Amino acid sequence: MGADKRGRGAFPRQFCVIGAASPWRAVALMFVAMSCIPAGDTASKLLTSEHGLSPVFVAWARFAVGTLAVLPFVPAGTARLFSDWRVWGRGALMASGIVSIQVALSMAPIASVFAAFFVGPIVSYALSALVLREAVTPLRTALMAAGFAGVLLVIRPGVDMTPGLGFAFLAGLFYGCFLTASRALSGLAPARSLLLTQLVAGTVLLSPGLLLTPGDIGWTEALLLLASGLFSMAGNLLLLLAYRIGTGSGLAPLVYFQLIAATTLGWAVFGDLPDALTWAGLALIIAAGVASARAGRSGFGRAGTVR
Repeated sequence: MGADKRGRGAFPRQFCVIGAASPWRAVALMFVAMSCIPAGDTASKLLTSEHGLSPVFVAWARFAVGTLAVLPFVPAGTARLFSDWRVWGRGALMASGIVSIQVALSMAPIASVFAAFFVGPIVSYALSALVLREAVTPLRTALMAAGFAGVLLVIRPGVDMTPGLGFAFLAGLFYGCFLTASRALSGLAPARSLLLTQLVAGTVLLSPGLLLTPGDIGWTEALLLLASGLFSMAGNLLLLLAYRIGTGSGLAPLVYFQLIAATTLGWAVFGDLPDALTWAGLALIIAAGVASARAGRSGFGRAGTVR
């Protein structure tokens, strides 16, 4: 009489939007998307740390590849957006963040870079409250503080802080500002149009990076540049698709899978394993992020870190 009519194989309700199979597809897409992003950064790290390419050039190539991939799918009338200085400001924040993280990847283990970068959603949470006057709660503010403590465990400000992690932290600051700008401009145009504007702005603003291009790029470097851009773009597109067929409250915690993927790739490709304090910081960031994603509609968990 009181039996669960969903059956044993039913999916948790918070993931469901359309169709019985959609929730499982959404989760699968999220896991793939959150693996693609660290895969793109792994290719970038190989380019900067082992093949000697400039981080600025690698960042420019990522924007250029992304522009070419997105261009066919952009709505008509997008070009008019480039007359708005706010679009260029938002693009400059993203470009600065990507350059900073490329520098970080050339110096530091990928898992530590990702952990430090996750200060971005915390910054966005604070700026959304201060600048956009969005509501905050004591619980989620406490979770922000816990997440920030996790970041501090990873970067260890002071004598133990490396330049690479400093650049990763800086990248997170830029990204937090970018997320806030994105929320402020969300009503300006469709998401695909805004995506193209940030890619084009990054390509244009970082074009001086072409002057740093080595003259002897071979097939290996070319393939890694392509992989860096395409993996990043695939992560973005799969994330958007996952949110179309699943719900934010159910999928947001899965954003933190990229920290696990980054740690796995760092070990498999570079032989890097985090030390005890970094493991503790990673665990605290993930726990605080997942809790915040489940506690609220926006903020640390929702913001994610898609690049």
